[in-house]
Amino acid sequence: MAGPADDDGFEKLALAALGAVSLTAERADQLADALAEKGGLRREEARTLVRDLTARWRGDAQRLGEQAGEGLAGLFHQLGLVTREDFDELELRVAQLEHRLRLLEQ
Repeated sequence: MAGPADDDGFEKLALAALGAVSLTAERADQLADALAEKGGLRREEARTLVRDLTARWRGDAQRLGEQAGEGLAGLFHQLGLVTREDFDELELRVAQLEHRLRLLEQ
């Protein structure tokens, strides 16, 4: 089971991902300008750095969401719960069988 340190790391990653996703182009330019000014980087280098980090954060956020979904699916399966996808698939199969049965009865 996850401990407090894991929860803290997860929270930081989630907040970083949220910040990266909400980072607008204008704000990214402002951040790049500030990095260039304070960090001694050329403006284009700073923009590339911000662009690369934003892309990485967005990718991390997407992977985190996928992992959370997979974890929940596994938990649902262990608990014996049916997912919506499984339910819809079974509903379709029952409808197909009912249709075949009606055809055989005719």
